Amino acid sequence: MADRTAAPGEPHRGHDTREAVLFGGVYGAVLASSMVAALSRYGRTDAAGRRYDAIWLLVTACASALAHGYAHYIAERTPHSRWDALRALRDEWPLVTVVLPTVFLLAGAGWGWWPANGIQYPAFGLNIALLFGLGVITARWSERSWPVAVVMGMGDALLGVGVVVANALIK
Repeated sequence: MADRTAAPGEPHRGHDTREAVLFGGVYGAVLASSMVAALSRYGRTDAAGRRYDAIWLLVTACASALAHGYAHYIAERTPHSRWDALRALRDEWPLVTVVLPTVFLLAGAGWGWWPANGIQYPAFGLNIALLFGLGVITARWSERSWPVAVVMGMGDALLGVGVVVANALIK
């Protein structure tokens, strides 16, 4: 992932921002959909339950980001400076950022802004749209043509559709 061919005295380069956005964004959107599916199936679907779901989604995203950042830190078997661990964690911001819209949907349902029961369907749609957008954006960053970018976006969106299908089959 990260290029660690630099000499020990050189500054930390971190992950490419585009790489971090794609990996963290896709992982976060799939995580958000999966958590919403699981919490909707086994949790309460009233307002208090949705506030609880919002908190757990945020906690899970932060824990996942910490684990992923720590794994990168440990996997890079080179001498580390004092701040490299914090930089590795900072590089995981896309994972947490991409779950925030779903956290907002769940919290809004918990606060009575919209119905708490059934909020998982807009959350699924939102995350599928995020996956599509991430696929298109990263393809365009890679200078792919628009038709190829749309196909790549649809491929990313299929990950979200897979979560929805799995949720329907499990229920």
